[in-house]
Amino acid sequence: MTVALNTLSARSSIAHSSTPQWLKTWQQQGQDDFAGQAWPTRKTEAWKYTPLKSLLDVTWQKSSESTDEPGVRFDNWNEIRIDLVNGQIQDLPTLPAGVSLRRLTDCSAEQGLAFLARIDAERSGFLFDSLNQALLDQAYWLSVDPGVKVSAPIHLNYISQGVDVVSNMQVLVELGQESSLTLVETFSHAPAGRCFVNPNTALFVGELAQLTHYHLLLETGDIRHIGRVSASLHAHASLSAFHMAVGGTIKRKDIVVRHRGPGARLTLNGVYLPKDNELIDYHTTLEHEVPHCQSTETFRGIIGDKGRAVFNGRIHIHKLAQKSVAQLQNRNLLLSDTAEINTKPELEIYADDVRCAHGATIAQLDKHLLFYFQARGIAKQDAEMMLSFGFINELLEALDDEPVRLLLRPLLEGLFSTPGTDLTGGAR
Repeated sequence: MTVALNTLSARSSIAHSSTPQWLKTWQQQGQDDFAGQAWPTRKTEAWKYTPLKSLLDVTWQKSSESTDEPGVRFDNWNEIRIDLVNGQIQDLPTLPAGVSLRRLTDCSAEQGLAFLARIDAERSGFLFDSLNQALLDQAYWLSVDPGVKVSAPIHLNYISQGVDVVSNMQVLVELGQESSLTLVETFSHAPAGRCFVNPNTALFVGELAQLTHYHLLLETGDIRHIGRVSASLHAHASLSAFHMAVGGTIKRKDIVVRHRGPGARLTLNGVYLPKDNELIDYHTTLEHEVPHCQSTETFRGIIGDKGRAVFNGRIHIHKLAQKSVAQLQNRNLLLSDTAEINTKPELEIYADDVRCAHGATIAQLDKHLLFYFQARGIAKQDAEMMLSFGFINELLEALDDEPVRLLLRPLLEGLFSTPGTDLTGGAR
């Protein structure tokens, strides 16, 4: 049973908080659901390659401390930055006209229950949804009015800190008809302390609306990050999403995208880079529920030293989803004999007039290319760094927003070039 996860201290903090009764009732239901579910083992298909031992034998607790840790900063791109420490907003900047942000605890009972119903509707049987519900720190509803084109990106800057601290938050993002928004979610970690982060993001993209979404897991050190991103795309809506994960003890992200209106379009790209003994796991599901929708998904991973990665990508074409076009590609580069990747691309098709493709590759650095570089006077370690970085640079160059590229490129170059890290392929 999930009582193996020690959250007694955190649950006690919830019980003695000043939370409204309607919210406490909802949290208690989440606690009951979580306690009633089986803890994943190697025999649990969805967790077969992702052991959760690092979550056990820790007394997870709540924290309301503030921090001087700045988190992630984008050059020339901090007009609308919202800092959240352990799930709590520190200061709310002025938002553009037509954009609003509501806290769940500021809602009336009627508004709050409607909010929670929207959250519940996006669930897909993910175990840690129930934990998120039971220990929720705060939930936020970010909405863009119909027809509003938000010119400045909105940056949700999540910072985890404390010792043995668990944080759970929900963000619901809703774009009205013909609106547009660029949303950036970054996750970072104060230098000291062991943390467990369990965030959920739900995206609702209205008819003819356009959303660009960056979801960047940049925590390093003794961090556990397990969460979900869901998206619902309505008629002729467009979602361009980029996910990235580096560092941490364990990271697991479940991504579910539902095409619910004809003409919806999705571009979903991602990069993961575990090294040392780190584990990064992406599970993605694309649900084509209606006709004439498109999906393009590309994830690339570089795994070094004793790092491990898991990728499970599934495309589900429903019976009514004729004229669907979908493709899924997963490519992986192993930089050592002890690096590990478990990849499983899946197609499940019930319509008969579709164009779909999927595939996965696993490779090592090309020895002939290494020889070519070295023959021209380039040191072996530099050649390995250049080839490794080139493997993912194509996805970085495809990003629409230069500030994101300017943030990620030096960060990744640092990972590739730092002596002793195996993402260069050189130091073992």
